[in-house]
Amino acid sequence: MKKIGILTSGGDAPGMNAAIRAVVRTAICSGMEVVGIERGYQGILDKSFRPMGMRSVSDIVQRGGTILRTARCADFVLDECQYRAIENMREIGMDGLVVIGGDGSFRGAQALSNKGFPTIGIPGTIDNDLAYTEFTLGFHTACNTCLEAIDKIRDTSSSHDRFTIIEVMGRHSGDIALYTGIAGGAEMIIIPEVKQTFSEIKKSLIEASQKGKTSGLVVLAEGVCTADELMKFLQRETDLSIRATVLGHQQRGGTPSMRDRMLGTQFGYHAVSLLKKDVGNRVVGISKEKIVDYDIDEALAIPRKFRKDLYKMANVVSQ
Repeated sequence: MKKIGILTSGGDAPGMNAAIRAVVRTAICSGMEVVGIERGYQGILDKSFRPMGMRSVSDIVQRGGTILRTARCADFVLDECQYRAIENMREIGMDGLVVIGGDGSFRGAQALSNKGFPTIGIPGTIDNDLAYTEFTLGFHTACNTCLEAIDKIRDTSSSHDRFTIIEVMGRHSGDIALYTGIAGGAEMIIIPEVKQTFSEIKKSLIEASQKGKTSGLVVLAEGVCTADELMKFLQRETDLSIRATVLGHQQRGGTPSMRDRMLGTQFGYHAVSLLKKDVGNRVVGISKEKIVDYDIDEALAIPRKFRKDLYKMANVVSQ
């Protein structure tokens, strides 16, 4: 390949810039040109292309977000848009593409690959909801951001003899809630993978209070319900002092951790090594501390496995 493109799509994630930097510099060192595509798949349709050089990615490895910016493109599910995207990329001599994003972004990469345009996917999403890889880019930093907030909220909860519900991101995956709940010593973790009624949650908190706990934290994944809904129910049904906090989009931003800078760099380097061999239709991931790649069709078909062992452990150590 002589020229490749790179884009970021969907929600931003810390570490995306590290991946962009690695792709650009690895490709140039391999004798390729690199084209940056701004604002995801919409940028291909709008021909928002710009050449990327060694210096264009200087001083970005420590920055959150994405220098290429990101957007969602609802029309990209249409065949006509996908063919137009390929035509636009071929028009400027592009031979391959690296897509950094989550499940929805990978569906676009899959469509381009199936239509004959070699595409490599890098998992960039804080939700950690892609089954083929142990961790996605941005998850580690997002958990650290949540954990910092959880530690501060615990100080206030303890001072006021209060139980606080902390709502974190995760519509379909409860990994952020699970990992930060364990690391933050939460009294209860509520996630989409484990169904709990409001009455069961109320019973658990009352039992905790009867055991002598005067304060505590409930970490709630947004996919279950809102923190406000649960707070109002518990305020009506119990005598406990209950407050709610929504961490929101701060979880996506901030300086990426060492882990995410390393992952982004390793993922980007590996993605280019595949394109250099004219290999497309693959996604990059990590398994047992080794960088791996899989066929994109097979990777997206793998059912996600919930870490029941971690959830069981969390329930034991929270007593």
